[in-house]
Amino acid sequence: MTAQPGTESPDSTLSARVAALPAAWLRDNCPCPQCRDPRSGQKLFQITDLPYGLSVTAVTELSGPAEPTVEVRWEPDGHRSPFPVAWLDAHRPADRVVTGDGRTETDKELWRAADLAGRLPEADWAGYVAAPAERARVLEAVQRLGFALLRNVPRRDGQVLAVAETFGFVRETNYGRLFDVRVEPDPNNLAFTSARITPHTDNPYRDPVPTLQLLHCLENTAAGGDSGLVDGFAAAALLRTEDPEAFAVLTRTPVPFVFRDGRTALRADRPLIGLDPRGRIREVRFNNRSTGTLRLPAAELDAFYAAYRGFAELLVRPGLRLDFRLTPGDCLIFDNTRLLHARTAFEQAGGRHLQGAYADLDGLASTLAVLRRADTLDPLAELFDGPGSAEYLGEDVTMAEHMLQAGALAEAAGAAPHLVAAALLHDVGHFRGPVTGAELMAGTDNRHSHTGADLLARWFGPEVTEPVRLHVAAKRYLCAVEPGYRAGLSAASEHTLQVQGGPMTGEEAAAFARLPHAADAVAVRRWDERAKEPHAGPVDFAHFLPLLGSLLPG
Repeated sequence: MTAQPGTESPDSTLSARVAALPAAWLRDNCPCPQCRDPRSGQKLFQITDLPYGLSVTAVTELSGPAEPTVEVRWEPDGHRSPFPVAWLDAHRPADRVVTGDGRTETDKELWRAADLAGRLPEADWAGYVAAPAERARVLEAVQRLGFALLRNVPRRDGQVLAVAETFGFVRETNYGRLFDVRVEPDPNNLAFTSARITPHTDNPYRDPVPTLQLLHCLENTAAGGDSGLVDGFAAAALLRTEDPEAFAVLTRTPVPFVFRDGRTALRADRPLIGLDPRGRIREVRFNNRSTGTLRLPAAELDAFYAAYRGFAELLVRPGLRLDFRLTPGDCLIFDNTRLLHARTAFEQAGGRHLQGAYADLDGLASTLAVLRRADTLDPLAELFDGPGSAEYLGEDVTMAEHMLQAGALAEAAGAAPHLVAAALLHDVGHFRGPVTGAELMAGTDNRHSHTGADLLARWFGPEVTEPVRLHVAAKRYLCAVEPGYRAGLSAASEHTLQVQGGPMTGEEAAAFARLPHAADAVAVRRWDERAKEPHAGPVDFAHFLPLLGSLLPG
């Protein structure tokens, strides 16, 4: 690469980084109006239109654009591509896949029932409808945890359709646009009886399967009829740890799922546990009522049924299932590709009437992205300017100084933008949680890592939120696996370590290390411990705004 005299970017390392990027990938992402339609952003060329032998011959700084931008000049055709520096930083190739399309285990917070104690994802219907930020919070919970519960939804016939239309489109099936879950005189599905229903996913016999389900409670005075949810991704991940061969069998064995009645004949052959091309859990289909007859070699059938039984036993293991009761006005929204739902049997003498509908995750994801795109980072800036000026839990810096230092340390280390953001924002949960930082110092765990991650999900994806969520656990992990790490803790950090559970056990440490975002959380934790210098150089929140902006959807 040759630079143009007097115009090369003052950051020579930036020029070198651009030159080292895969040429075809960089050119394919050229944002100029010759390459992309300015209105739709869609490409105007085919990959076959690009010349062979692409190479970068110059990287120059452009002075006109409001944000720092470089122009890349190409050989052999002389094309010029303007790239915002923030875009290059946010999209540079990584040594490992940080995240996916939002659908795999990597992008989720896997849970057992106890993990949700005191933090059930719920909202009041009026607030959900009126406030875009509240709607985004609910939809993000469906993405991350697999479900959310809306309270005080109007008890009107067909209202479940209106709920679905706040974030997407109703998926009509042979059951109609909506269906009534109540005892029917001639049911074509056990769901329309008073019988106990074990954990299952709906409609596994469809291709594609409806990815979201909604259940709106209109009446529930019957004895029994309580609801339950199981995180199928968490259960599948547990099976992978405890019995890797059984997990492998269930990911490679196609199961015939079948539904038939007088008007319908449906079938889809899919594994119980579906993976993406990188081997990450992406889908669970589990419905004993709809499983047809497998026709495989005898040895494969033996292996399948052993694995099938093991997974079924795991799904009803104590502690995995979250039990609750829907009350009139509640509307449950959940991911039908991940969560298994169940109910207890109920007495027909009482009344139990739910209305259900199906929708799809892509509509929800689109609505959430648009809500985030319309949002601003002003509330975060206000946290740094306001509550951030308070003392940082017995340290010699304020809360804001601590977080700004952590972000600066990550930036100086050349960390990826999502890690710089996580380091910068890792302690925002101290500002918004139901238990204050002062109460943490007094001996009550405020779970600020979870509170902060939930708050940040308003703007950012799991590549930012999950290292924040895990940074407290990362301290407990490091104290367990690195004897010298604990010795370097400040007195305040040693105190909070005890409040937050102390060093992990060997089993806990092994489980933590397997989490998709564990390595990033450990990196954030190390910057966290170093970011307590009372006389560090000044860095303000505005310095990080371009980087944070590059991580926002759209």
